Amino acid sequence: MKRIDHLVVAVHDLDAAGALCQRLGFQVGARNRHPWGTENRLVQFASSFIELITVADPAGIPPHGAGKFSFGAFVRDYLQRREGLAMLVLDSDDARADAARFAAAGIGAFEPFFFERRGRRPDGSETHVAFTLAFANAAPDAAFFVCQQHFPENFWNPAFQRHENGAANITAVTLRLPDPARHRAFLAAFTGDPGAGLIGGRIEVAAGDDTMFPDFTVAVPDLAAQAARLDAAAIDYDQRDGRLALPAFGTTLIFEEI
Repeated sequence: MKRIDHLVVAVHDLDAAGALCQRLGFQVGARNRHPWGTENRLVQFASSFIELITVADPAGIPPHGAGKFSFGAFVRDYLQRREGLAMLVLDSDDARADAARFAAAGIGAFEPFFFERRGRRPDGSETHVAFTLAFANAAPDAAFFVCQQHFPENFWNPAFQRHENGAANITAVTLRLPDPARHRAFLAAFTGDPGAGLIGGRIEVAAGDDTMFPDFTVAVPDLAAQAARLDAAAIDYDQRDGRLALPAFGTTLIFEEI
């Protein structure tokens, strides 16, 4: 069983998305540039994060190829249709083994993808992070991969996880499918659990016309305080079964109480 590592949210305007996150009470990281044509900003929690991403250099995006999943090309093509939650990412202790497992299960035949970059700690000092990704099959509006952190001690940092709204973690993501029953085998293979379970998070499956991620959920310690924050920021929201739901980044962001 795996956990939600992060969610990739594709946006046209990275700074506007970051500003909205700040109004919602999140701390947002600085811009990071990828060598494959995209830039991101992160909202980090205890063991998961939101990756806000946009296309920064269209000419630098490599094409998809045989056995190669182009992260940049997927984001570019997604943004040509819509903004929103584009990718679900689970953690991995061994992404290469997961890639082999995906291939054996018939849910992905992509080469693992390794990359590294320099990062900055909250005090401004430089650090080194590196990742290996293993991709599973993707629909136009929903991609799936796992992420192995090679230097997790350099990435996860309590100073980045202090949010005004007290947000602790991503606790759920909804996957909408035309035929949920047909995709049980895929989810079981992707999560590594026959019951498609996760550690410390959940994938909620709903029926719909297209395969996509319509919403995700973040846990906060005080829902009433978060509602007051949204009211003060003039951000509209609905109350759903004791949770707060609002449109953000082309998807629906839900707050639930820890």
